[in-house]
Amino acid sequence: MLTPVTDTDGAPFWEYAARGELRVQACGDCHEPRFPPRPCCPHCRSFASEWRLTSGRGRIWSYVVPHPPLLPDYAEQAPYNVVLVELEDCPRIRLVGNLVAHAGAALDSLGSHRPRIGARVHVVFGDGGLPQWVLA
Repeated sequence: MLTPVTDTDGAPFWEYAARGELRVQACGDCHEPRFPPRPCCPHCRSFASEWRLTSGRGRIWSYVVPHPPLLPDYAEQAPYNVVLVELEDCPRIRLVGNLVAHAGAALDSLGSHRPRIGARVHVVFGDGGLPQWVLA
């Protein structure tokens, strides 16, 4: 399993995820959500920020099914899906993850034919707080 590379701006995302919360950074002044996390609001240029709890619900906006050659740790699980999920309560925010059978399930726990654009999903958290997605 790959571990996230954290920086000062993104560290709170992973801290919340480790507690089972999907939060996105938002501007402390204009309240516009933003992802990936960054120090300055791209809308109003404010440096104020807050971390907003989301519902964890969304829909599959796009997906791919990687096939070998891949990194060795992933090749034995291929083919598997990688989904791009648009959050229901922050529609301009899209997060990458995997559609799995249940929290902590292997990347190939659902057939690669299962993702469908527009399918409703909700977040679950795997090992180390890694956000994953299950069908709603």
